[in-house]
Amino acid sequence: MTEDGILTLTRDCDATLIPVGTKVSLEAGTKVSVTQALGGAYTVAVHGNLVRIDGKDADALGMEADVAAVETAAEENGEADEALLWERMQTCYDPEIPVNIVELGLIYDCKLLPLEGGGSRVEVTMTLTAPGCGMGDIIAEDVRQKLLSVPNVKEASVEVVFDPPWDPSRMSDAARLEVGLF
Repeated sequence: MTEDGILTLTRDCDATLIPVGTKVSLEAGTKVSVTQALGGAYTVAVHGNLVRIDGKDADALGMEADVAAVETAAEENGEADEALLWERMQTCYDPEIPVNIVELGLIYDCKLLPLEGGGSRVEVTMTLTAPGCGMGDIIAEDVRQKLLSVPNVKEASVEVVFDPPWDPSRMSDAARLEVGLF
């Protein structure tokens, strides 16, 4: 990063326009400013817009990929660790809010179900802070991928719902403090 906080992309990379969720391509040499680097993804300001750059493209920003997945010993065909599921979901962030989705109160339910052949299926029900958020599919897929990185999780599904509607009372005290609601 330069002294003025501006980075120059070292190669072309894909990004997602916030908040609409439109895929865009950024060219090598583009100047960006990182506004948030949480959960292995980056929110950057570019040409007056915010975009999300996935962690797999961290090298385009001149950074190393964030390895959020902590290796955990897994029993052959054993059940997944529910505490680890919640831990991994805490590494998922709305790209506009510097608070993880668990602390924001976006996760309504997380079920751990045994599979016949061994391993587990995880079913998550979650919501978004705003029903029209174009980033919903991206956030849900981030959750799904992080759940699949948990040892013994063989299947994961994430359903986004809007009933009951989310409101700030669902946030943890720590999240309210972080965003200035206390």
